[in-house]
Amino acid sequence: MTSATLRRPRVAVRARSLGVGAAVAFVAALAFAAPAAAAVGPADPVAPVDPTPVAGPGVAVDIYGVDGTPSSSIVVLIAITLLSVAPSLLLMTTSFTKIFVVLTLTRNAMGLQGTPPTQVLAGLALFLSFFIMGPVFAEMNDAGIQPYLQGEVSFSEGVGDAVVPLREFMLTLTRESDIALMTRAAQAPNPETSADVSMTTLLPAFMLSELRSAFIIGFVIFMPFLVIDLVVSGALMSMGMVVLPPVLVSLPFKLLLFVLVDGWTLIISALIGSYG
Repeated sequence: MTSATLRRPRVAVRARSLGVGAAVAFVAALAFAAPAAAAVGPADPVAPVDPTPVAGPGVAVDIYGVDGTPSSSIVVLIAITLLSVAPSLLLMTTSFTKIFVVLTLTRNAMGLQGTPPTQVLAGLALFLSFFIMGPVFAEMNDAGIQPYLQGEVSFSEGVGDAVVPLREFMLTLTRESDIALMTRAAQAPNPETSADVSMTTLLPAFMLSELRSAFIIGFVIFMPFLVIDLVVSGALMSMGMVVLPPVLVSLPFKLLLFVLVDGWTLIISALIGSYG
């Protein structure tokens, strides 16, 4: 026999040994895997849960801060609201209306149509109103605004305390006849005391009293300038100068009279003195 013939049986034996070894390893793997698979059973199903609602977009505002004082958002909101209604409050609850009407009547009495400008008169009336209303505003700040900002009282209590000085100011300058007029117009019972007068009745009554006082002061201012107009008109008629407008001639004399008597000082002193 040749060497090739002797090598073939050895190769066949080795191949059979490898096949038997692989089969034994596969059977052993199945044997160890079967108990593990039998030990782990199927898990119980999870019970269904309700879906969590998704919060929609919104704005949350904290009324009070960490120390009990109003939050900055509320303070800014109140400030913006006051600024939006400030012109109405300025006209109805302060001395602005009376001062502005008197200054306008003074300009008309002198025959000046646009001098001083309306903006100048309004600015003067505004600062005079702040000067006159300064003590009242200080009392309102001490009584209601500061306690609310410090968290000592609620918003409604702060507003109620702050309105008291303003009510006293308006009641002092309002005539009883004007209050009675507005009470009858509202078909409300007559108030027994000043504390029973509602703000809805007091505000228009105060405006009527202020306009009446302004017209009385305007009448007093008009009289000297009217006399000058009559004198100048009579002089021009006697000289036959009918074509020449009397207003053109009387205007320098009006200005001279107003400057000589220091008219602005007299008018401003009378306005401030009318509020005590």
